[in-house]
Amino acid sequence: VVIISLTMSAILVFFIVPLTILFFIYLTNILLLIYQRNSEVKADPLSDVWDSARKTIASFWDIYARIWHGYELHGVENLPEGPGILVYYHGAIPIDYLYFLSRLFLWKKRLCLSVADHFVFRLPGLKLLLEVTGVMPGTREECLIALKNGHLVSISPGGVREALFSDESYQLMWGNRKGFAQVALDAKVPIIPMYTQNVREGYRMFKERRFFRQLYESTRLPFTPPYGGLPVKFRTYIGEPIPYDPNVTTEELVEKQLYCSSLHKPVCKGNFLFSFQTKTAIQALISKHQTIPGSIWKALLERFDKRRK
Repeated sequence: VVIISLTMSAILVFFIVPLTILFFIYLTNILLLIYQRNSEVKADPLSDVWDSARKTIASFWDIYARIWHGYELHGVENLPEGPGILVYYHGAIPIDYLYFLSRLFLWKKRLCLSVADHFVFRLPGLKLLLEVTGVMPGTREECLIALKNGHLVSISPGGVREALFSDESYQLMWGNRKGFAQVALDAKVPIIPMYTQNVREGYRMFKERRFFRQLYESTRLPFTPPYGGLPVKFRTYIGEPIPYDPNVTTEELVEKQLYCSSLHKPVCKGNFLFSFQTKTAIQALISKHQTIPGSIWKALLERFDKRRK
């Protein structure tokens, strides 16, 4: 009985933090509903009328980020004043991205609109939260409108597939996705790479099994639950923006990405920038800031590493 009890307790510990995050997300939506009802707010969820509510939400998540992950954000100065597309690596749980959104709003009072997978909009009871925080399905038209209105727009090309099937090797799983590059070309905006150190050590997925992979590919639903939630060190790094080049096509962009990847180093700098070298730029951030394969123990010890601050 003791052995079974200890085993069950250990299993619960591995899942309790992800479930707590889910609880806090739903609690945030409930608080927004109360605010909307008490203040009789009927304005557009993206309008400034909601800024006080957004500040409260951002403050809560920023406190959680500081306490649980010692969260740090570096490179905010690399974000353009105007529109741009922020491209990031997708962890098992994108809690690091939520931390980023919160701190960006607190520091700059700036809202970054987020492209999310369609399954997110099937989750019940989160409609108002998604609207107020600027989460959208991310069609080409919606992204172009958001960029035209001066917003930052973020996207993870790997999406749910990267969340489920990448691992401590931090492999990017973008496949042939290049729509974000076409949007950047159409909108004539820069692309900004972003990566969070140790995001896979904080939350992980079970090793890939063919059955779960086939199940996801056929349904596009994430059936595999994340586990972990250890208080490892999180540092988000925003890389230098990759400027718009009017002379590059989407196909040339892909070819240049493959070329830079084959060299295994970020050669696309300054005047030699191969336009939207997004994948290479993120791989460069991973190579610079991440121990590969990732180590949970090292990530935990980094909470006490003062030299890197």
